[in-house]
Amino acid sequence: MKQLARKKYPLGIQTFSQLREEDYLYIDKTAYVYQMTHDDSKYMFLSRPRRFGKSLLTSTLRTYFEGKKKYFQGLAIEQLETEWESYPVLHFDMSLGKHKNAQNLTRYLHNVLQDNELRLGISNSGETENVNIRLKNLIRDAYEKYGKRVVVLVDEYDAPLLDVVHEEETLPILRDVMRNFYSPLKACDSYLRYVFLTGITKFSQLSIFSELNNIQNISMMEAYAAICGISAEEIKIYMEKDLKLLADKLKVTEEEAFEALKQHYDGYHFTWPSPDMYNPFSLLNAFSTGKMDSFWFESGTPTYLIEMLQKYEMNVIQLGADWETRKEDFDMPTERLASILPLLYQSGYYTIKQGDTQFESYTLGIPNQEVRIGLMQSLVPYYITPHTQRVSSVLIRMARALYKEDMEDFLQALQTFLSTVPYTDNTDYEGHYQQMLYIIFSLLGMYVDVEVRTPRGRVDLVMRTATKLYLIELKLDKSADEALMQIDLKRYPERFALSGLPMVKVGINFDSERHTLKDWKIEEGK
Repeated sequence: MKQLARKKYPLGIQTFSQLREEDYLYIDKTAYVYQMTHDDSKYMFLSRPRRFGKSLLTSTLRTYFEGKKKYFQGLAIEQLETEWESYPVLHFDMSLGKHKNAQNLTRYLHNVLQDNELRLGISNSGETENVNIRLKNLIRDAYEKYGKRVVVLVDEYDAPLLDVVHEEETLPILRDVMRNFYSPLKACDSYLRYVFLTGITKFSQLSIFSELNNIQNISMMEAYAAICGISAEEIKIYMEKDLKLLADKLKVTEEEAFEALKQHYDGYHFTWPSPDMYNPFSLLNAFSTGKMDSFWFESGTPTYLIEMLQKYEMNVIQLGADWETRKEDFDMPTERLASILPLLYQSGYYTIKQGDTQFESYTLGIPNQEVRIGLMQSLVPYYITPHTQRVSSVLIRMARALYKEDMEDFLQALQTFLSTVPYTDNTDYEGHYQQMLYIIFSLLGMYVDVEVRTPRGRVDLVMRTATKLYLIELKLDKSADEALMQIDLKRYPERFALSGLPMVKVGINFDSERHTLKDWKIEEGK
């Protein structure tokens, strides 16, 4: 059988000209470039999670403003643009400005300024000690040398601040350094053609951009909903052969391969209404490797995430739930956080799952299986055991047990496992074991919900496999009979009668002294 040909995937490549020169796969976003650069506003800001294509978009804008028409042949913008005028472009990549103190960050800013001076053939003149004066001089000198207004592109503007957002002493110091750097953008307005900034978090304009209060935030504008990421329609247009190749590697049909991609990497919305957007980093890696791994999550989970979850007292069950909220509650400046929702949303761990335009409310939650499993894995040391290697082998046994619909074997494996690992602190309450089971079922890719309301009470856990629905009631230092009796007494199965799946009632009693299961009972539904 003849092997299908495909283009190379741009894994780790964020330079638009290189993509085009070397014929990498490119999902055409150039219509958005034209739209952005012909808008009424010349100051724009876009927030998207890491590895969602912000750097490639910034590089595309640079190539466009440099008037390099040859790279846009065959793309949407070729039919829209008629002038292809060239401008002097200042391009600042702040992604390498992380983990620095004020002195080193200032030195880094001088370095990126020097890179732009050398590229544009401008010698540094005048005061160089202050980065704001050096930037002001660079903008003015570029304008005078080229006789054109200057374009300023800042990629990952918040990178130097992201890892210290939870540090009350460090954040204001580094924020002042960055505010000082960006301050000339307002004063140099008459020299500027276009200013574009990307980032993950939304720092308030007053604290970062000084007097620059006219930035148009396009992050949640419907017109730009699909500007970063890859939609299902784009997969069908640009990646039809790739889908066939992936299906062959997975030994499934194209429809099954597409559904697997959807479950793992789809589900992102940055406004409402919006097309479903796939995580481009994970999607391309899945096509490249032929595997459904957690590529995005494993590529760099912020170190402060767990600390922030603890700071805002969000437990694992709350983390896995959906939250109805208003826009101002999650699309707000990071340094004024009243909850962790904005950080979870802006970082890509939550997305908009539903919107009510009439009341301007949104439902936020985990977008897909990759993020859900990744989050649960990161919580294992806090809720199960710090020895995470031991978790992997027992999870395999548990997964096999659930695949065979053998709840007895699953619980035996869990009992043995918990009896042999060092326990975590604060395990003397029922909720701890509820959260632990929630993590385990989530890691196994099962649908699980907690505290599910019924007309007579709440079920501790509801877990669904492909063929059965499990109603699970937990007790601590009591008995499995008592747990099972509660399911019958409150007639929980009636609430789920319309599910169409056979129901299994499971009563589990935990031993707070031994920190494991003491006894359990399983009763198949009638």
